[in-house]
Amino acid sequence: MEQQIYKGKLTKFHWLKITKKEELTKNTFSLEFEIPGNLKENFMFEAGQFVSIKFNAHGQEVIKDYSMTSAPYEEKIALGIKINSPEGDTSELFRNYNVGDILLVSEPAGRFTLISKPSEFRTIIGFAAGIGITPILSHFKNILHNEPRTRLFLFFGNKSSDDLIYREQLDNLAKNCGDRLQIFYFFSKEKTSNSFFHGRLDDRKLALIINQILHLDDTDEESTIWDAVDEVLICGKGDMIKTLANACYHHGIPKRNIHFELFEEYNDDIYPVEKEFPVIEDINIEFTMLGKKYITELPDNKERILQQLLIQKFAVPYSCKSGICGSCECILEEGEVELLENEYLTEREEEKGHVLACMSVAKSKKIKLNFDLS
Repeated sequence: MEQQIYKGKLTKFHWLKITKKEELTKNTFSLEFEIPGNLKENFMFEAGQFVSIKFNAHGQEVIKDYSMTSAPYEEKIALGIKINSPEGDTSELFRNYNVGDILLVSEPAGRFTLISKPSEFRTIIGFAAGIGITPILSHFKNILHNEPRTRLFLFFGNKSSDDLIYREQLDNLAKNCGDRLQIFYFFSKEKTSNSFFHGRLDDRKLALIINQILHLDDTDEESTIWDAVDEVLICGKGDMIKTLANACYHHGIPKRNIHFELFEEYNDDIYPVEKEFPVIEDINIEFTMLGKKYITELPDNKERILQQLLIQKFAVPYSCKSGICGSCECILEEGEVELLENEYLTEREEEKGHVLACMSVAKSKKIKLNFDLS
């Protein structure tokens, strides 16, 4: 039995049974779900995607997104989940649901994905902090399984060794794949025998990594490993993503090859905005949401459309406000906007008029949007 639930967009949820529950650290745990035969197609997914879970917490129904640690070839839904506080919703999920219980789980979503290239020689770098390892673990398992010529480097930051999740699984991956995967652990609040591995993953640490780890390339004596990097995956908090994405870009990686996933609301731009626009005042905006039409006026175009609608207390869908998650995706039916950054929409979607309200600046006196995509 499926349910259509609105979470920014209409999303299909299905009842799935919990088959495994494991406490990983004092504030993280994992859940695995059984996928019935009749739902195999509904739960086909790509590495790096997430599902949403609907459950009861503190007497209310809530919906939370969790990235999968399982790879598609494993044919199961496995999630790594962090408990941010003892009073939070996720702590209720941990306390109240156990093996054998059923939960409403959404069909997989998200675009923190890569195109598989099993016949190519590739170098892929991953940066993760804390629970941010979950989608990157899915990616790395999938790449090792499907791409025999790809080599991987993982730089994984945590506060301490007690906070490090999936270490055994990661170490076994590295052990079983020869020299195709190298993993380096960093600790911000724990002393290490080598000071190189103490501290946060940031722009200064990246420079050291490039110079001391990714410097000599055995496959090409005239270049470095960093020169050969094809794709970069980053997952963690917003400030870390911003710092590392910009550092990678300034060290020569094109923006299109830098992919990131954000686990929390983040109101800042990942990359600096380098464009200026003529000021337009008294902008008429009309938008459709859940079948209802709304009309309002924006004082000017000095702020993005989503932010101005939120100031006016409209319940428009959003999550990150940084052009990453796609929650505020809508169709531009009339008018002109400038899309400042886009880590979500495909070229084909942009050609069809899809925009992200959080990254859109009005460039005409009238704007008409439709948030009802399905």
